[in-house]
This record gives sequence, C-alpha cells and structure tokens, in this order.
Amino acid sequence: MVGEEPKTYDASTIVVLEGLEAVRKRPGMYIGSIGERGLHHLVFVVAEQALNEILDGTAGHVEITLTADGGIRVADDGTGLPVEHAGHSDEPPLETRLTALCCAQPANRRSLFGGNHFGVGLAVVNALSGRLTAEVRRDGARWVLEYEQGVAVAAPAHTGTADGSGTTITFWPDAEIFETLEFSFDALAERLKELAFLNRDLDITLTDDRDPAMPQAVRFHFPGGLKDHIAEQGTLFLSDVIDFEREYSDMEGTVEVALRWCESREERITSYANSLPTTCGGTHELGFRDGLAAAVNAYAREQQLLTPSDPDFTPTQLTSGLTAVVSVKLDHPELEGPTRGRLGNAPVHACVTQAVQDHLTTWFHTNPAQATRVLARISTTLRN
Repeated sequence: MVGEEPKTYDASTIVVLEGLEAVRKRPGMYIGSIGERGLHHLVFVVAEQALNEILDGTAGHVEITLTADGGIRVADDGTGLPVEHAGHSDEPPLETRLTALCCAQPANRRSLFGGNHFGVGLAVVNALSGRLTAEVRRDGARWVLEYEQGVAVAAPAHTGTADGSGTTITFWPDAEIFETLEFSFDALAERLKELAFLNRDLDITLTDDRDPAMPQAVRFHFPGGLKDHIAEQGTLFLSDVIDFEREYSDMEGTVEVALRWCESREERITSYANSLPTTCGGTHELGFRDGLAAAVNAYAREQQLLTPSDPDFTPTQLTSGLTAVVSVKLDHPELEGPTRGRLGNAPVHACVTQAVQDHLTTWFHTNPAQATRVLARISTTLRN
C-alpha cells in the first residue's frame, strides 16, 4: 500500500530449523500426513528395525501392541540395540538414533518395509511423540531410555539384569501434532499381513488391548510366501498356484512371482518393490506382462490353438481371471513419482520378462491338462 515501507528479504529473514525442531514444525515433510496415514507411518518406522532383525536371523518374532492408554509398543527378541552408556559397538547407539535425523544404521536395501523409505528414522518418531520409552535387554543388562517430545527426560538408566535380549519401544503420538490419535487395528493388520506374505520369514503378532472387554490378537506368519497369498484368494480355479523366485545379477536383486488363473473375469495383478506397493506399476510389472504374453502365445501356437496367420492374444485375454503378485527386491530401487509408486529400474524389465517366460513355458509343458483349460479360457475371452 502507498506510504508503507517496502519489505526487504535477505539472509536475516531466513529461519533455520535444526534437528527435531524441524520435524515438529513441518511433520508432513517427514511422514507425509498428520492424519491417520502419518500416525500409522510411525508404527512402521519403529517396526522396520525389528523386522529386519528377523530377516537377518538375529530375531525370531515381533510383537506390536496397541496399548490401553493410547500408545503403541513394538517388541522384538533380537540382540538388543546398543546403548551408548553400555559399551562400544559398530552400530549407532539407540540414543543417537532417537535424537539425530538420518543416522539409522545402513540397512539391506532389499528388506525395506516402508517405514524409512523417505530417509526418516526413529528420531522422527521421537520428535512427534508426546512421550517415548525404550527398553533394551542386551548382554544380561536392562536399560531404559525416556523422552518427551524428543527431549531426554534423564540419562539412560541401567535398571538391573535381563533375561534374554531384545528391544522394546513404546510411543504415544503427540496430541499437539496429530489430527487424530486413533490407530486403526484393521489398517495395521492389513499392511502387516501383506509384509508377512512378501517376506516368508517374518513372524508378527498384532494385539489390541484398548478395550479390555474385547481384546484381539492376530499372528502373521506365512512360510509359503506369495504362494500362500494367492492360494487364499478365489474359489473356482483353472490352475494350481504357479510360483517361483530367481536372482539376477543384471538387476542386482531377486524376483518372486505367484499367479493363478480363476473362473472369474477379474484381473488382479499387484506389484511390489522392496515390499513397498507399486500402485503405478513400473518395469517389474511390464516385464511380468511381457513374459506372460511371450509364454502363452508361444505355447498356443505350438498347440495350434493360434495359426501362423492369427494375431497374438490381447492383454485383456491374457489376464482375464488372472490373480498374480510380482515382487522384486533390489539393492538400489529407483522409485518414481510423487508417491514413489512406480519402479524405474530399467534392467528389471528384461530380467522379469525372461523369468516369467521361462517358468511359464516349463509349467505349460509339465501340466498339459491345466494348460489346456487355461488356454481354452483365454481363447474364449472377448478381445478388447
């Protein structure tokens, strides 16, 4: 307005937020949402360390509990995270993990679960919790650490001896930060079940103690992996569950696929990269579809269901009634898009295509009766 002094912007007007203060000021930048989605994200940030211990062979079971007072407790029977006051270790001590951003121990990228895929770690959970406690059982000793809004209440306390080993972290989301403090048992159970299917070694128990009159608990452990997942879906089948897993140095990772043709007309193909849903697809899903087309069309021509002059089956025909899961685990996943929902690793396409084509071709020749049923169904599906 006329008469007002023009505003001057220079270095003096810049406010630099450091450490956990930045997390509390802009929580959405670290967990994506201050609603239920962000609330649940905290659970998986805490759980990721424990779940990775199972895959590394240093833990056997993880228990996640919704406590009666509104908190979440994640307990494992692993080796126990190191505590700074309890001696030296090659791993970052728990105190540092809880107070310094992005200091988490470098993990096997193939066992990424969706807690830390934006580079956040336990410090973010601590910063966004009204209260957090950690109990470590390691080398016969029990240690307790306590924080409020990311600030230590006291130095880590040695509280006596411990039977066994492991780490238990309990946190209560900060009411000053979140729009809701209500965890959804069903939403957490859905994701944990998904993780257990994608990682057959996982053994997870989710318990809800919030209503003493109606406690509930469910265990997720699927030694059959993706095969178990496909087997529980649908009722009228045209084929057995077809599953395989292969490793390829060209893509620096593994591909695991499970699929089955059913009587329904619905296509249900889901894909994952390092256990994260790739809702926008990507090179692994494209490779699956190309390998499927190559194997089915070649076998159909071999069986003279398609003549040399006939066009190939269309994508709609190939996937009508098909239920499939495509999961890749990569050393260096390239996740694209604003929600990181599309896989971009170029070498994955060719590797997955070859794996699917090879395995399906072998399966068709080994199971001719089922192959005939599948091809009959495909050939009678209307072209798009």
